[in-house]
Amino acid sequence: MRFNRILLKLSGESLMGEQGYGIDVKRLNEYAEQIKEAASMGVQIGIVIGGGNIFRGLTGAGKGFDRVKGDQMGMCATVINSLALSSALGAIGQKNRVMTAIRMEPIGEFYNKWKAIEAMQQGEVVIFSAGTGSPYFTTDTGSSLRGIEIEADVMLKGTRVDGIYTADPEKDKTATKFHDITYSEVIARGLKVMDITATAMCMQNDLPIYVFNMDIVGNLKRVLSGEDIGTLVHN
Repeated sequence: MRFNRILLKLSGESLMGEQGYGIDVKRLNEYAEQIKEAASMGVQIGIVIGGGNIFRGLTGAGKGFDRVKGDQMGMCATVINSLALSSALGAIGQKNRVMTAIRMEPIGEFYNKWKAIEAMQQGEVVIFSAGTGSPYFTTDTGSSLRGIEIEADVMLKGTRVDGIYTADPEKDKTATKFHDITYSEVIARGLKVMDITATAMCMQNDLPIYVFNMDIVGNLKRVLSGEDIGTLVHN
């Protein structure tokens, strides 16, 4: 096994499954089972989930929402997803806790780095919600920040594709996959792995990112077991 502590970034869109909106319970339960399996391998797990299946601040701003309020709505969306995942994990016996970047007791515990690490060391899965707690930052940046803070070995970015390509493989059939790539090249090529702020934070703090397809059941375990099924971003 390659990693002791991971930050798993899940997209809100993935939680929609086949529905096109909201939370697909089948997909949610598949994620929970995979996460429990990873925890049973002794890996310490922190998780950040996006909120795009419910509300996306930037899209809202384009439709006339105030950007700050739109981003705050997006933060609330990530809390809904985090509670759903927490519930699914609890139902299969995986201890976990939700931490929020803005005060929201009793919905979640206010985020604290040391409490989070202590919980992970005791075998709890910690779900970090509400992004960074500030507007103008994405959940990608939220996961970079949390990954660096909790001293994770890697950020595992679970997406719908099996890595990083020269172009969007869903739109361009000639796109080729990278086995590994540097942060600088990701930024220079304008590849949509994460937003630039998040990528730059990982680059400056030397947090590698591993992009893989989380929607295939068993893939999280494969990554943790050392199988080469995605793309590594590094310095």
